Amino acid sequence: MAEAALRVLFATSECAPLVKTGGLGDVAGALPRALARLGYDVRVLLPAYPALDGLGREEAGAIELAPAGGLPGARIVPARLPGDLAAYLVECPPLYARAGGPYLDPDGRDWPDNALRFAQLARAAAWLGRERGDGGWSAQVVHANDWQTALAAAYLAFSPAPRAAVLLTVHNLAFQGIFPAECFDALALPREAFSISGMEYHGRISFLKAGLVYADAINTVSPTYAQEIQRAPLGFGLEGVIAARRDALCGILNGIDTELWNPATDPFIARRYDADTLAAKAENRAALRAELGLADDAGVPLLGIVSRFTEQKGLDLVLAAAERLLDAPAQLAVLGSGEPALEDGFRRLAAAHPGRVAVVVGFDEALAHRIEAGADIFLMPSRFEPCGMNQMYSQRYGTLPVVRATGGLADTVEDGVTGFVFREPHAEALAAALARAIDAWRDPARWRRMQRAAMARDFGWTQSARRYGALYAQITRPISSGCASSA
Repeated sequence: MAEAALRVLFATSECAPLVKTGGLGDVAGALPRALARLGYDVRVLLPAYPALDGLGREEAGAIELAPAGGLPGARIVPARLPGDLAAYLVECPPLYARAGGPYLDPDGRDWPDNALRFAQLARAAAWLGRERGDGGWSAQVVHANDWQTALAAAYLAFSPAPRAAVLLTVHNLAFQGIFPAECFDALALPREAFSISGMEYHGRISFLKAGLVYADAINTVSPTYAQEIQRAPLGFGLEGVIAARRDALCGILNGIDTELWNPATDPFIARRYDADTLAAKAENRAALRAELGLADDAGVPLLGIVSRFTEQKGLDLVLAAAERLLDAPAQLAVLGSGEPALEDGFRRLAAAHPGRVAVVVGFDEALAHRIEAGADIFLMPSRFEPCGMNQMYSQRYGTLPVVRATGGLADTVEDGVTGFVFREPHAEALAAALARAIDAWRDPARWRRMQRAAMARDFGWTQSARRYGALYAQITRPISSGCASSA
């Protein structure tokens, strides 16, 4: 139980299931609820996107945020998220009331005013992180997430005490919120913030760098990723800034929603099962093959992929190794979308191997569950992976993952025990790891032992939420530095 109901503002640009583009949305949808169950007074701060119009709002408690710099006025309105989680919505129609996604317009291009849109969100977070004498709620910790809310650390650093402590969680360092220097004056920050020791970055401004410099503590979403970002290439140009703050940095592994991803209760799969009824996986495999038009061949393992099609995810390695994978022999079921060249590559692979390769371009949540339940082996050959969730889903479903040893993949898959791990980002290394996996699959007794070991892993949010709670306590003490846990 949290001491004295520590007040935490979880500031985020997306939150599943309402607004989600990736892992941040999943974390924002799960971690605040896990913290609330532990007794924290946690509230989620989100922009008032059109997708949130149906939420109940407490208009009587609305807070007016005056214009500042080039930022228009806004309102911070209390609301309730599904499941009755407390929230605040930042209402600013000129910035948020528009079609499209949180970051991209309907044509898939960055909104040209993203600097203003997310500075406004960060400014609202900072406002709620200042102690006030009006009896209103204020945060003791502002938990900022990625570049979209990282600027809250800068706003609070230049605010008079008392103020909230700031934790910045880096979900993916590759996205840094870099904008032209001409945007700085619109942000309503003092001129000293635009310096090499502040948010200046090669003559431009970086929202993420501001957070890295000014936050009281920084964490990434896995221990290995916290080490990787302190050096090139995964520091993406910020490795020096991060290494200088290594004493304030740690990794806390993400969890997964163990109620949503549970083969014993999953409503999307053909036959529910658990570690004691693993024979039922065969029915899910047969149903998936029938759905995707794959040959019903019990003597061939079915490989699954659910992923964004990007170089980061190593999908080009799969294409390069595809003929060797199929000659093992094996079948392949793929769901995802992304870079057109990769989409086209997988379409061509499926066309060349009917009945052996099935590719669905797009995203289908129910099909993602059926691939996890129906596949024998799951492929995640990522070049880098801050945490990753599918490798945890896969283990929970007894679908043993083949992963590259990076980030959260290295932290969650035990080679030869709960999956198979390779190190070099090359097609040959992927093919060799998959060959080891297929050899194990051909040994039913060994395969069952590995499946049960994987399904016994606890990837729920409770343990991670406790580590965040310990970190909150540390940064709200009168004198504090560093992270509460490195695991």
